[in-house]
Amino acid sequence: MSSLSGKKYTIDIFGESHSRAIGVVIGGVPAGTPIKVEDIDAFLSRRRPSDGVHSTTRREKDAAEILSGVLDGFATGAPIAVIIENADTRSSDYESLKGVFRPSHSDYAAYVKYGGFNDVRGGGQFSGRLTAPLCAAGSIALNILRGRGVEVTAYISRVGAAKALSYKEVGDVEAFFTADKIREIKSAECPLLDKSRKDAIIEEIAAAAKVGDSVGGIIECVITGLPAGVGEPNYDGLEGLISKILFAVPAVKGVEFGVGFDISAMRGSVANDALYFDGDRVKTRTNNCGGITGGISNGMPITFGAAFKPVPSIYAEQDTIDIKNRKNTKLSISGRHDACIVPRAVPVVEAAAACALLDLLI
Repeated sequence: MSSLSGKKYTIDIFGESHSRAIGVVIGGVPAGTPIKVEDIDAFLSRRRPSDGVHSTTRREKDAAEILSGVLDGFATGAPIAVIIENADTRSSDYESLKGVFRPSHSDYAAYVKYGGFNDVRGGGQFSGRLTAPLCAAGSIALNILRGRGVEVTAYISRVGAAKALSYKEVGDVEAFFTADKIREIKSAECPLLDKSRKDAIIEEIAAAAKVGDSVGGIIECVITGLPAGVGEPNYDGLEGLISKILFAVPAVKGVEFGVGFDISAMRGSVANDALYFDGDRVKTRTNNCGGITGGISNGMPITFGAAFKPVPSIYAEQDTIDIKNRKNTKLSISGRHDACIVPRAVPVVEAAAACALLDLLI
């Protein structure tokens, strides 16, 4: 299993959904960097389930414990090890799933790959629970980036059929994402660019939950303050590095930058981002490329969206197979599951992008 990401800012995630703890070993944090466990816990609190958006009833405290690499509140230069205890587990909920696979879950593929020894409890190593240590690493990266004037802000732009405001519609992205606006977005239970869409988003989730179903959505992210020239061509381009970590997040099935796939329907005269001088700064009149050209930042805001599939663990009856008895069967899943993970995944997207950026900036 490859759980190590990064070359300079490295994150090595370990654990399973129902193991005693999950965690991450972080390398490359410059010695002397202030590290506060309270900051990590505050960031982790943003991905905890909320009663207001039909989340799982599993209630983990998600209190981080720093084991090494920090002394008297500062990074020592050694790898930083962080663990998060799994306390609210109910492994008995998954006894019936050994050999009866959840559709669109990792169950069958992992059964084949690991010869049936994979841990199905809570999804094991494939669980969204493993995004908690990613958030721990992302929290540290975000604080370092903020000290360099870089802000990473994610929010919901769609849940199922319910659309919310997108960066594609706000015009001047830099002017829109003021410090006050960023604080408003990050402090919201349901992070949106337009708060008036909150009820529609929650109603969409509630409608799916009512019939034992689930719903997916889109999380967008805007990165401001990143100077031009960050990134490497070819295999270490900004799009590739950000996407690599995003696709390690369970349920992410698509990533687009700037206007994304819509650019394929444009002519070059429309798609091209015309350059101009704004005082001494070089800017572009549009940002269709999402602030990245040639895999390198061009000084405009980095903009991207990540598409999340519906949670595969649903209460509605589904067709599946019983591998031990070699027959087709029906499955109704019990246990505790989100009807929609999109609201909880917003800080995860920020964390993933921050880790990729810091790896290039250190």
